[in-house]
Amino acid sequence: MSPQFKVKHVSIIDPGAFGAIMCDGVPFAVTLERSYLEGSNQVTKILPGTYSCKRTWYIKGGYWTFEIMVPGHTRILLHKANVEDELDGCIAIGEQYGYLNGHPAILQSGAGFNEFMQKAEGLNSLDLIVE
Repeated sequence: MSPQFKVKHVSIIDPGAFGAIMCDGVPFAVTLERSYLEGSNQVTKILPGTYSCKRTWYIKGGYWTFEIMVPGHTRILLHKANVEDELDGCIAIGEQYGYLNGHPAILQSGAGFNEFMQKAEGLNSLDLIVE
């Protein structure tokens, strides 16, 4: 049986949408997405729901990852990043929340991303629930 992955947003503010990623209900890393002002609310490109993801090569980063199949968008990836400015609709994975140059960020992105990829080892596709 494939593991179940879920991203739960815990705070959507001007410097980004911060969350946690879980595998089979157990949180193991933190997440960051770019937030957008829509009306009077901060939102993300990835609305709550269940998304199919497929393994893909991240050319810019030079490593394997997963593309989240978001209708109307392409190349929405799970990848390494620390601050909102490094993202354009994608989800970054890290080990902890913190600050970089005075801005809210996620830290140890390489370690958090590698932990995710270890949990997804051997999978060519997976489902991602976003709450």
